Amino acid sequence: MTATGFNHVSVHATNLDESVRFYEDLFGMERIPTYDFGFPVQYLRLGELQLHIFVRETSAPAYHHFGINVDNFEQVYLRAKQMGIHESKTFGHHIYELPDGTVQMYVRDPAGNIVEVDHPDVSTLDLDVISDLKKLDDRVPQTGQALRSSLYNWRLPELAGRG
Repeated sequence: MTATGFNHVSVHATNLDESVRFYEDLFGMERIPTYDFGFPVQYLRLGELQLHIFVRETSAPAYHHFGINVDNFEQVYLRAKQMGIHESKTFGHHIYELPDGTVQMYVRDPAGNIVEVDHPDVSTLDLDVISDLKKLDDRVPQTGQALRSSLYNWRLPELAGRG
């Protein structure tokens, strides 16, 4: 028996409307029909997957996060900057270039959840716009397996051709 992929990710919210608006406004997610569980919950469409937001009066767990791709990284970067939601404390900075040229940016939603926004190719970004990009290797030198790693399976030779 083998898992075939992700179906959804669930995150908590302290204010459902505020959190749903955040994901709609920043990422263009859309509300979709949602089951009634007897407590406030809303499903959002994220490409072919779903993000489920449910109300719980708890703190966001440290370091837990999920990563998403966007069609216009620079636009999301600028909007996040304008909103003042870049997250620098948890991972030492809010935006990194990884050794394979991938870019990752961290933001916090209204409930304190960390969202990682990923882009596969730093060379396609305007670095005058993304002016505070740091190389992860400058903060934590990457060696061995870390130099062969990627957030994108299609970049990993050992996974080439696997669906």
